[in-house]
Amino acid sequence: MDPIVIVGSGLAGYSVAREFRKRNKTDPLVVVTADDGQFYSKPTLSEAFRLGAQVSELASRSADGMAAQIKAEVLTETRVRHIDTATRSLLTTHGTIAYSQLVLALGAEPVRLPLAPASLETVFAVNDLSDYARFRAAAHGKKVVAILGAGLIGCEFANDMVHAGYRVKVIDIAAAPLNRLLPSANGQFLLNALRQAGVDWHLGTGVSTIERDGDGVVIRCTNGDALEADIVLSAIGLKPRTALVQGTSIRASHGISVDLSLRTSDPRVFALGDCAEVDGLWLPYIAPIGPAARVVASNLAGDAALVRYSAMPVIVKTPACPTVVCPPPLGVEGEWNTESDDSGMQSLFRDGTGLLRGFALNGAHTERASTLALSMPMLLG
Repeated sequence: MDPIVIVGSGLAGYSVAREFRKRNKTDPLVVVTADDGQFYSKPTLSEAFRLGAQVSELASRSADGMAAQIKAEVLTETRVRHIDTATRSLLTTHGTIAYSQLVLALGAEPVRLPLAPASLETVFAVNDLSDYARFRAAAHGKKVVAILGAGLIGCEFANDMVHAGYRVKVIDIAAAPLNRLLPSANGQFLLNALRQAGVDWHLGTGVSTIERDGDGVVIRCTNGDALEADIVLSAIGLKPRTALVQGTSIRASHGISVDLSLRTSDPRVFALGDCAEVDGLWLPYIAPIGPAARVVASNLAGDAALVRYSAMPVIVKTPACPTVVCPPPLGVEGEWNTESDDSGMQSLFRDGTGLLRGFALNGAHTERASTLALSMPMLLG
């Protein structure tokens, strides 16, 4: 009997394996991963300094430990080169693997700035534990960190590294942090709080070049500024990994296209997590992974399950300014109404009928997030 094969050993991949084993104890299961297969919490990477965690402490279980837990074979340091849906097989760097059903939990990859190769050599990006280990080693003994991007990851790293005593400069073409998630008033509130914590903002400008200058770098911005730093972290965004399905019968749009059963256009292939676009929605956050993993596992085990997503607030890990956002669905028309007081800020997005469809909370107002989310309609399903 050919095994069920899961490609990817992040939270999405291992969650499917765990959920499947609750339903089926015996069918063969294989996890294929390009890295060392350790299990760790990826969100912890952007708060490790604040938590006082060393790199060696971030992984909670080795690949062998995970293999024992999920009663599966975990193939580490193994890259999938091609999916052959006709023969139900994977061509990998360590040979061909046949599958009965396939789960793609490929994640997303950092968006790269269109800079010259010489500039990119000085820039780090953190997308997994090994990336973080390299960045942390490079940052040791340094004083000034430049962060490219004021989105979710950029703001979280800015907060964490300021807390650790670094001088942090954040550069973004937007006028305020988290501009794709927060209304402008809440973004400005976050900006002011992080500025008071020590973050140096350079907004409304892009990056032209990054040049070595002794042991550090000079970042030349499109507005003419030249900023000095010891190390550069790129956090300008993520894009779903879809290259593996190109040239196959598996369709992809922004992400790998799946229906509410998390099936792709090939009924024996599933996808979830940051690589997947569920019924047209790309949700690169932690909250959707649990429900999606349970649905995939149920369908792998022979049941019929469809995913349902309630409103899922995103917690921004910036303790200098507690922030929670639940952005309104794309295409929903309405308006934001903002209120603020000494304890923080609250913005509510209501559609034309007065129905609450989104919110953004700063400071003490974040305590209302769960109550507000329960009052909103289902996001999907």
